[in-house]
Amino acid sequence: MSEAPTQIPPERAGREARRPPLKVRPTAPIVPSANVSGNALMLVIAIMAFLACLTLGAVSMVRATAQSWQSQISREITIQIKPVEGQDMDKALADARDLALTFGGTVSGNIVDREATARLLEPWLGEGLNLDDLPVPRLVIITIDEQNPPDFTAMRAALAETIPQAYLDDHRTWVDRLVAMARTTALIGTGVLVLVFSAMVLTVVFATRGTLSGNRHIVEVLHFVGAEAGFVASEFQKHFLKISLKGAGAGGLLAAFCFAVAGFWQSRSLATPESDQATALFGTFTIGYMGYVGIAAIMIVIALLTTLTARFTIMRTIYEIDQVRSDPARIDTIPN
Repeated sequence: MSEAPTQIPPERAGREARRPPLKVRPTAPIVPSANVSGNALMLVIAIMAFLACLTLGAVSMVRATAQSWQSQISREITIQIKPVEGQDMDKALADARDLALTFGGTVSGNIVDREATARLLEPWLGEGLNLDDLPVPRLVIITIDEQNPPDFTAMRAALAETIPQAYLDDHRTWVDRLVAMARTTALIGTGVLVLVFSAMVLTVVFATRGTLSGNRHIVEVLHFVGAEAGFVASEFQKHFLKISLKGAGAGGLLAAFCFAVAGFWQSRSLATPESDQATALFGTFTIGYMGYVGIAAIMIVIALLTTLTARFTIMRTIYEIDQVRSDPARIDTIPN
């Protein structure tokens, strides 16, 4: 025989109906999301990320400028013809141009006329210069194929035989100097970048360890109540990943903003003394998409570095706690 269902007294049913629904209390994070140490670490990461990204962008900018100078110089050669008494300069210039264009690897030739030559000398000799009064060499500019340059030795010999006053300048000296300067500048910039990055690594490592040392009691409590090492490490990793992403993002974006503002200023102030001097010294303030990709890569590396440092430090801390627990003689050494 089945039992009759239990009847709930009306008074009890009324009390249960008036009882507010149970609410689940939100779980507080294991690691404090914001504290003095975390904010200080975020500021340190932002500063080091800014310096590293700024150095990387400067190196990219200098290398691009040096390559541009090298390309502009190496695509042209110059034939200089010294004036002598009784010489038909215009015919000598035309003959030199035509002779140079007979060699493979030449693209075009341009004779620098008298007006253009006078303009070139105006900064030193002033306006209204009469070239007939001075033994000023005349120039022929030959554009060459950079991928398939002509035989400069044969061209120089042919010019010396046909026009003794002609001198071929293939700009090899200037190109070699620019190449050496570009390599030296890139090497110095890379060295500075390595130093800045090394300082950033050490700073992040010690700052992360210092922050974790202040939260060692949290690790001890969690470990004593049975939390696994992987769980504790993952909680701290999440905390430090957020800090590093915020700091690295702020520093990297600030560096990118500085380059963008400098490039915008340079583009808006063309043909001004300030812009001309800045361009002559530093080139164009553009780092290209590869520069911005490098900035993003540095931000990711900083975030990963901080996260791995936090995990390594947590695992080492738990290992030290286990060592102390396994040795009763060292229990007193546990920090309070």
